[in-house]
Amino acid sequence: MKITNNNSSPSGIRGIQLLSPQGFKDYELLDCGDFEKLERFGEIILIRPEPQAVWAKGLPESEWTKLHHIRFKGRSATSGEWIKKNSKTPDRWHITYQNKDISIKFRLALTSFKHLGIFPEQAVNWDYITKSINSFQNPEPRILNLFAYTGGASLAARAAKADTTHVDSIKQVVTWANENQDLSGLENIRWVVEDALKFVKRELKRGKKYNGIILDPPAYGHGPNGEKWKLEDNIQEMMRDVVQLLDEEEHFLILNTYSMGFSSVIVENLIRSSFPKVQNLETGELYLQATSGFKLPLGVFGKFCKTKS
Repeated sequence: MKITNNNSSPSGIRGIQLLSPQGFKDYELLDCGDFEKLERFGEIILIRPEPQAVWAKGLPESEWTKLHHIRFKGRSATSGEWIKKNSKTPDRWHITYQNKDISIKFRLALTSFKHLGIFPEQAVNWDYITKSINSFQNPEPRILNLFAYTGGASLAARAAKADTTHVDSIKQVVTWANENQDLSGLENIRWVVEDALKFVKRELKRGKKYNGIILDPPAYGHGPNGEKWKLEDNIQEMMRDVVQLLDEEEHFLILNTYSMGFSSVIVENLIRSSFPKVQNLETGELYLQATSGFKLPLGVFGKFCKTKS
């Protein structure tokens, strides 16, 4: 019987990474624990639920109470309300993200689903997008952002001068993304309100090709016409179709998932089985580093980039 080394990596596969945003001045995770997180967005500090924070808080509850401006109180597993300490605290405000190549702005808002319109850990992927686009010889590469939400990845791609298509099934969040485009001083992102899998299949029939594709699918979701999305059931079909849209000579792909049942090994297997000729594959976890010392895991990723040089 032949014994293999389980620690060896297939050719072209890098080791599992832990990545956290660096230099996001308008965002700070102050502390997390007891299923909550204490965060600063610009000048406003919030307390929100966080199902992954199963450990005890690093700061005393009295410090959380003193620091925060707004706290989310859940009414059910999917909705709730925001409780303000001061009625003058705004419901909407703006923050900025910058790296050495781009500057993009976001309008934040207090939604009944505890979200604000941004996932700050995704800044790691925005950096990868701009770096990849800048490495291409094509001066205006074509980028497709699927499950695109309020458009952080779309803004990053467009700010890097890419021809960018943004696809999401919810009209309201696409409108929100359009507002972020205006705030960022950008224009000409192509907005598509459609089921992501249907859009990909149509692009395949049209023979379209993209230099970059970003996927950040939810665990569960619905298309505008009632189409059902379940990550475990649909991601293999999506990946099999998506890789056929990649330009042969210059491309990158990012797959990001936020599901407590998915590991980076699953993501690696999905990519390798869908795209056996993958080069420069990186996999790992995204996390936010709290100033109190804890690391808050917020999804797993797989990404790869091929250039002519």
